[in-house]
Amino acid sequence: MEKFETLTGVAAPMPIVNIDTDMIIPKQFLKTIKRTGLGTALFHEMRTNDDGSENVDFILNKAAYRDAKILIAGDNFGCGSSREHAPWALLDFGIRCVISTSFADIFYNNCFKNGILPIEVSEDELETLLHAAERGSNFTLTIDLEKQEIQGLESGDIAFKIDQFRKHCLINGLDDIGLTMAKSEQIDSFEGSMGESRPWV
Repeated sequence: MEKFETLTGVAAPMPIVNIDTDMIIPKQFLKTIKRTGLGTALFHEMRTNDDGSENVDFILNKAAYRDAKILIAGDNFGCGSSREHAPWALLDFGIRCVISTSFADIFYNNCFKNGILPIEVSEDELETLLHAAERGSNFTLTIDLEKQEIQGLESGDIAFKIDQFRKHCLINGLDDIGLTMAKSEQIDSFEGSMGESRPWV
């Protein structure tokens, strides 16, 4: 998993509440178990018209936001089913940070497992961020995970809270497999001692 230390990029404003995982990645794209290639299907039903053409009014189809790395969204982001394809699609598109006032629990947990930082802010802070993001490519935010700050706003930095274990995993690029591999010496030692003490196992 790619490390997350600091992130600077354009932030796309999407002030829609209750964006569920089916909106993030519709069910017809769940046939794959690969984590790559799903970026083109991100928000498919909002990004495309019935004839398959681009919806020019959708935020991520606008030139200023096509390379957005940060998504600023409405309340209860990631609700609905538990599909892990949702963070896969966001990451494959290039989104590494989602900011909202609240997240669905399973989606929130899946973000950390895939190198995406979900940040919870207050309603007032969200309004400030949404307003600033309307400037498009003329405005960038910096997310400093070590300092736990959203930087780049004229009104000042926004501090955010995060579980320290999850912070450690993101900064060091450790997903569940990475955490297990970090203990490989202890695992090998344990298996060796078990083999000696219980050779019949």
